[in-house]
Parts: sequence; C-alpha cells; structure tokens
Amino acid sequence: MNSASFDLSAFAGLAGLSLLVALAVLGLTAVVGFRIGRHNVVDVSWGAGFVVIAVVAAIAGEGELWRRVLLAILVGLWGTRLAVSMARRSRGKGEDPRYEDMLARAGGHPVVTALRKIYLTQALALWFVSLPVQVAASADGTVGVLTVVGVALWLVGVTFETVGDRQMDAFKADPANTGRIMDRGLWRYTRHPNYFGDACVWWGVYLIAAGGAGSLAGPAVVTVLSPVAMTYFLVFATGARLLERHMAERPGYREYQQRTSYFVPLPPRG
Repeated sequence: MNSASFDLSAFAGLAGLSLLVALAVLGLTAVVGFRIGRHNVVDVSWGAGFVVIAVVAAIAGEGELWRRVLLAILVGLWGTRLAVSMARRSRGKGEDPRYEDMLARAGGHPVVTALRKIYLTQALALWFVSLPVQVAASADGTVGVLTVVGVALWLVGVTFETVGDRQMDAFKADPANTGRIMDRGLWRYTRHPNYFGDACVWWGVYLIAAGGAGSLAGPAVVTVLSPVAMTYFLVFATGARLLERHMAERPGYREYQQRTSYFVPLPPRG
C-alpha cells in the first residue's frame, strides 16, 4: 500500500462480518432481556457490542496494524467503561422508563415490537455507527493531523463521560441531595455531559478512520454519516430527548433547563 490507501474489497468483507456480529450480539441480548423481563439490558450490550466489533476488525482487517490496534484499544476502553457502568446502574432495578414509554407508544404484540423497535434497531445502529472502525481496519497510512485530532477528541469525550458520571454518582449517593437537580461540575455547563462525551468519542473515531483513508474524501464521506447518526441518537432519539421527557415534571428541572445548555457545554445563563 502507498502512504494512504483504502482496500474497498477488504472493507466490504469486514462490513458483512461486522453486521453478523452485531446481529449475534443483539440476538443474544434479546434472549437475556426476555428471560429477565426487562429490555434495558441493551444498554449494556450497546457498549459491549462496539468492543466486539472493534476486536473483530483488528483481527480480520487487512489495513495498517497499528491503526487497527489503536482503535481496538480506544473503542475497547470506551465500550467497556460504558457497559460496566450500565450494568452497575441497572442491577437490582426494574425496566428503564424510556423503554416502557417507547413500547407503550408503539403498540402491537409486545414481543414482536420489542424485537423490532429495540433489538433489531439497535443491532443495525451498532453496525452503522461502527463503520468508521471498519474503514480504519481496511486502510493504510501514516500518522497525520486527522489521527492526532481524532485521538484528542476521543480523549475529551471519554473525560466528559467519566467525570460527568462520577459527579452524578457522588451527587446521588448523598442523601442531602434527594429530590434536588444535579447542576454542579460539568452538569452546570451541559444537561448531558455523558451524551456530549459519547458524541465526541465517535467524531474522534471517525477522524482517525479518515486519517487512515487518506483524507476527508472517499470512504470518509460516506462514513461521516456514522458519527452524525450517533449524535442524532444521543440528542434526539433514545438519549437526551427521552431523558428530558422523563425529567420534565421533576421540581426545579424546568429552571435548570432555562439556565443550562442542552448538549454542547456553554457558560450557564443568568
């Protein structure tokens, strides 16, 4: 390969393999979800599924080894932290209100609806968002500006997620905060620092893949839709919007909304 090249046939094969992996992961998750009687188990498999795909891409990919290993490490750290965090938070609790609301609005047979609206949708989303990982595993090239910026953006994202989650956990652990709205630390600047961090992580992964493909052109033009999709999920679909709908009637939350940025961190208003 030259200083920056992309193997389309290798990518096509890896994309097909990754789709099978995503379907297998969410198929197994569905079995577990129906058995335990709650579907929020998909929150655990969401992070874990990306780790599996990144490892498969590192092993089966034909691109530059260091880039495959780099993304396996970055996605592995992010996905493992997320999966463990979701498992810990859901342990001993019932169904997430987001999924209850989603299924209630959808109607139809509960099993079929859950398979279609939750598990199949999440499998396809997992595969689509991970396309930059598959591109990177099929590309060659030296370390460039896009790679460095991508790693820096990943680091910003993981920091926001980790710090934001720890601040929220500490806030909830203090009995004095019962019934109050978390508006400290990173939560003073954005109502969803963890979701903002997620978006940064996947824009960073995209830039690393674009660096391997040679530029923001070619395959990177198509895969830019992957971080766009992830950002859409986090902001409008299953992330911030559903959570805000659930929190809307909590005392003090509307005042919090008025003074705090919705997604991108900004100085508080007023």
